[in-house]
Amino acid sequence: MAIGYLFSGQGAQAVGMGRSLYDNIPVARELYDRADAVLGWKLSKICFEGPEAELTQTRVCQPALFVQGCAIAAALKASGGVEAPAACLGLSLGELTALTVAEAYSFEDGLQVVAERGRLMQEACDQTDGAMASMIGGSVEGVESLCAEFDVDMANLNCPGQIVISGESAKVAKAVEAAQASGNFRMVVPLKVAGAYHSRLMEPAREAFARYLQDIPLQSPKVPVFTNTTGQQVSEPAAIREALAKQVVSSVLWEDCMRNAAALGIETFYECGPGAVLSGLARRIDRQIKVVPIAESDQLPS
Repeated sequence: MAIGYLFSGQGAQAVGMGRSLYDNIPVARELYDRADAVLGWKLSKICFEGPEAELTQTRVCQPALFVQGCAIAAALKASGGVEAPAACLGLSLGELTALTVAEAYSFEDGLQVVAERGRLMQEACDQTDGAMASMIGGSVEGVESLCAEFDVDMANLNCPGQIVISGESAKVAKAVEAAQASGNFRMVVPLKVAGAYHSRLMEPAREAFARYLQDIPLQSPKVPVFTNTTGQQVSEPAAIREALAKQVVSSVLWEDCMRNAAALGIETFYECGPGAVLSGLARRIDRQIKVVPIAESDQLPS
């Protein structure tokens, strides 16, 4: 049976995440301990104990989700009861976790890449006044028109009928008001985020991240990995670097990633991370796609 791994994006984090993995799975414990050593601060303690305000900071939650995703993948491998994945993919930040699990770079290098990405994005958030909002129940064309009218960006195409916009707070607020008044959307929800991710406001982070990636050792992934920037497989190191940098400012084409991965004949995906967000999106993309969410040790296949 062909399987695939899905990795969570920012926003899925929750205090207590990964604690049972650390307590019960030796390979997971090792990764958390290695992460603490690489970072030089106790990521594990913040994951397990909080406070929530610190865990939700971009510079913290991105490494937190990365390490938990890698720990779950390592636990699945160590169990011996699950085949090697036929594809790895992740939502936004999760794409970097997917590349690590697919062995495009080492765990240590991947963690440092994620930490730098989080730091640069936090910096960009602090220097701008950005916001995001989810448009539910409308069409792509309707959101495109809204973005053009109010000068904001389409950040995520998550599944049919769920698109996220991103940009300057005042412009997003006007777009939200217009969307609510139009009657073209079932629901319009401003998101609680630190800034305008996947928009032009992240350009300083993209530029600095692109420079940083030039010095990171990379090789072709050992299993197919799909990039959010195009929804297609990415394999050459130069193309991976370009996609990772571009992803910071470009739309996340998650629906395309999922459909193209499923087309490889994958029968079951394991969602490696908290919240089961990707499982919910998969049901809306195609009810034939089976996703098993795994966040803690008691959810691992026996």
